[in-house]
Amino acid sequence: MNRAARWAASLALSLACGCAALNPTSGSHPNYYSLDGAAAEAAPPARASMPSAAPTLVVSPPYAAAGFDSLRILYVRQAHTLEYYAHSEWVDTPARMLAPLIVAAVARSGAFGAVVLTPSIASGDLQLDAEVTRLQHEFLGNPSHVRFTLRATLLDSATRRVIAEREFEAAAAAPSEDPYGGVIAANQAVRSVLASLADFCAHAARDWRPR
Repeated sequence: MNRAARWAASLALSLACGCAALNPTSGSHPNYYSLDGAAAEAAPPARASMPSAAPTLVVSPPYAAAGFDSLRILYVRQAHTLEYYAHSEWVDTPARMLAPLIVAAVARSGAFGAVVLTPSIASGDLQLDAEVTRLQHEFLGNPSHVRFTLRATLLDSATRRVIAEREFEAAAAAPSEDPYGGVIAANQAVRSVLASLADFCAHAARDWRPR
């Protein structure tokens, strides 16, 4: 190959590489996943049993422990080591996606006159604070599992007294060993935790007496 031919081949290769960088393949774009509204169906409606003086519950926006307040989807291959999927993300942080799901699940318990998410002009008798302490896809067995842990604190809004506090945890097997399988399992784990959370709030509300 003469010098001119080599120069032409080199130029063509450079142009091809430049075009590839400007127009990455579809595989380089992230896939986006959500925690969906099915979790809000955790608690069956029970309005008929709602007491006449049922309290109003104000739900604070959930927050997350360090490392879990991210759009990136976490997985674990060995204990104490968190890794992220390269091309799979949540559409929003898990804590923010959980906020309306918590409101819907607790409202369906029928134990409250109203359940509202702050910020809101409504005032409440009770306040629910929640923290996501773990949401991760664990490849520590076969099949893999997603583990979800939520810490909840229920307070008397007037006195700021802690009425009840509990940590909830659920693990769900992933139907496939990939990000999508982890998302399916994550929604199952969230649904289970929200069912327990709604029951926890309902029992606390029925035992609560204003001071």
